[in-house]
Amino acid sequence: RCAPPRPALFYRLYPLDHFADLVLISFQKSCQTAGIATAESSAQARTHADAQVQTEAPEEPAAMAPVSQYDTLRLEAFLRRVEAMVIRELNNNWQSHAFDGYEVNWTEQQQTVSCLHTLVYPLAQGQGLHVTGISWNSTGSVLACAYGRLDDGDWSTLKSYVCTWNLDRQGLNPQQPSVVVEVPSAVMCLAFHPTQPSHIAGGLYSGEVLVWDMSRPEDPLLWRTGLTDDTHTDPVYQVLWLPEPRHSHRFQVLSAATDGKVLLWRGSGAGQLRLTKGFALAVQQLPRSTKLKKPPRGETEVGVTSVAFSSFDSSLFVLGTEGGFPLKCSLASEAAALTRMPSSVPLRAPVQFTFSPHGGPVYSVSCSPFHRNLFLSAGTDGHVHLYSMLQAQPLTSLQLSHKYLFAVRWSPVRPLVFAAASGEGDVQLFDLQKSSQKPTVSITQTQDGSPVYCLEFNSQQTQLLAAGDAKGTVKVWQLSTAFTEQGPREAEDLDQLEAEITT
Repeated sequence: RCAPPRPALFYRLYPLDHFADLVLISFQKSCQTAGIATAESSAQARTHADAQVQTEAPEEPAAMAPVSQYDTLRLEAFLRRVEAMVIRELNNNWQSHAFDGYEVNWTEQQQTVSCLHTLVYPLAQGQGLHVTGISWNSTGSVLACAYGRLDDGDWSTLKSYVCTWNLDRQGLNPQQPSVVVEVPSAVMCLAFHPTQPSHIAGGLYSGEVLVWDMSRPEDPLLWRTGLTDDTHTDPVYQVLWLPEPRHSHRFQVLSAATDGKVLLWRGSGAGQLRLTKGFALAVQQLPRSTKLKKPPRGETEVGVTSVAFSSFDSSLFVLGTEGGFPLKCSLASEAAALTRMPSSVPLRAPVQFTFSPHGGPVYSVSCSPFHRNLFLSAGTDGHVHLYSMLQAQPLTSLQLSHKYLFAVRWSPVRPLVFAAASGEGDVQLFDLQKSSQKPTVSITQTQDGSPVYCLEFNSQQTQLLAAGDAKGTVKVWQLSTAFTEQGPREAEDLDQLEAEITT
């Protein structure tokens, strides 16, 4: 391979003796640049200052010294010295009205009333049966429903049902009851036992009274009255459980019917309900001021449609009648009833006092759980009357419907709250603290205006209210906190309301 050519070098050689005469020849060259401009500037910094802080070393918490005997004696002497003053101030505060009407609200109030469950038994609905009665059990978790008919007709041979739903059970099917009991006659009313959560008493169109044990779904019938001379001869419109006078843990069943009899039954080991005491209402034993229509076919009995017992006197009760009169009665009455109705026990006349009537049959009565003298009644005239046990005339009368009113109930937790069920398909909630003339909330139960026949507050789960209607439906309503939280001095306000009305 050939190497790349190198550049030629030229040298000039001079003799050594010529070095002395060597003259170096140099060239000089310069260039001119453009002028450079310069300027000076200054900046001023903001004022600042320096500061120092000195922290102290943390101190260990000192151990609490035990209280000496001397300090204890001083504390005791101090408490004794101020005791009278503190008691005096507490008494003054207790009597003060400075905070009347003030409600402490720790939680946000629920502002609506909502439908929690819609319960139906399709087989009963298919037969066109009505919900004639409902009841909550002693735990507040199970709701019982009676199916029957409340319109005109002979329903004595109509097969019917008693159903229960456990609302606390997971996977609740609103169209499949927990227990279903077939009954050979229309069931007009029912009531759970106050302490036995599975025992239910029911009254039939045929006049019989039955008791079922729902914990035995294969054979639930526990006791029955049978068809004897003691049995009611007309439909039973109300059953209740009452404690026995000398055995408060034992209960009897009270039944009331339009044959004019109020009967007390005790279960026996033979599966029978045995009559222990009875009462009968006869026209001639009512006060003379009571203007009842002349009984048909020479009958003298006064038909009973509803019963309510006082929360303050276990022997005192109110009867609603077909003639429209509420009657004040007593279980302690010993006067013989003027009736020829057969009975294995002497029948007594229970009526003590007669109140001014409604314009038609009284379908429901309810005694206040917070006031010994006040009770409500509702009737076919569409009115709710508020009565005092001490006077015949109602304290006030409210027209809630242009049709029948079938049920009225005081709230178990709010002294000034009650609910009423109307023949126009609604449930009306009243709060007398807000208004004594119009409902606070009106709930539409049936869209087509079918009657609402029954309603019951839940005394254990106080936010629940159940109502049954002519469509065969039970609706469980969840109430707002406004209807479940008692305000301060509300019971006293009920006393004041009675005083204001009577004056």
